[in-house]
Amino acid sequence: MSSPTLAERLGHPPDAKLLIVNCDDLGSSHSANLAIYQALRSGLATSATLMVPCPWAREAAAQYRGEDIGVHLTLNAEWDLYRWGPITRAPSLLDGDGGFPRTVVDVWDHADMDEVRKELRAQVERAIFWGFDVTHVDSHMGSVQLRPEFFDVYLELASDFRLPMRLSGASTQKSIGFPFRDLAAAEGVVFPDHLIVTSGVGSRRSIESALARLPDGVTEMYLHPAVRSGELEASHPDWEGRVDDHQLLTNEDTLREMAERAGASFIGYRPLRDLMRG
Repeated sequence: MSSPTLAERLGHPPDAKLLIVNCDDLGSSHSANLAIYQALRSGLATSATLMVPCPWAREAAAQYRGEDIGVHLTLNAEWDLYRWGPITRAPSLLDGDGGFPRTVVDVWDHADMDEVRKELRAQVERAIFWGFDVTHVDSHMGSVQLRPEFFDVYLELASDFRLPMRLSGASTQKSIGFPFRDLAAAEGVVFPDHLIVTSGVGSRRSIESALARLPDGVTEMYLHPAVRSGELEASHPDWEGRVDDHQLLTNEDTLREMAERAGASFIGYRPLRDLMRG
């Protein structure tokens, strides 16, 4: 007899199509905070993840009302004109101008793993201290998912805090080079069956294509919504894609109609966390 699917374990039929709509980068800017909370409260978003080291993370905490929010584990600050750095002030996680490294490869080449472990644990602990009922963890720019030694820290946090985690799909294990999904499952960590991966910011085309052939099971998609502002235009070179993500989530029916045609139901990460802790 085969093991129950994740959908069945969550109380749904085995062939259910369940869709998590996550907003990345909460706390990265005031513009992101406005858009993400709007998307969670009156749009189609079902969860979000907080960038604890960013300057606007404390404002995001002040606006929190119990939504489904996890921690966007952060080791990068990718922009030239807008910088943030480690809350532990770890030397190996700083680049030459006082922020996190701009690229994932730079993190991999220079980070001390003990400092990585302390920094990421501090990010989760600070979110909890600020009052967030943390529902899950994921990785900004994939820095802690794509290399085995960094993934070990990612998995350790998910296991220690009993939190589900974002992982890319089973078909990516071979290309990435190690069995991260198998390792997470062996530790009892819960994660979605599928991930809709977008290249860069601005998710409309990737989501439209993926929803047209949505598989059974739990699928996560991620967007980066923000409202248009002078702040956003000055700090984020990809601001137009962020504004379009906000439009898609809150101001039009396109996403809802595509999900309905696919036969999908919306869920957040909290049911996965409850399953894992149950």
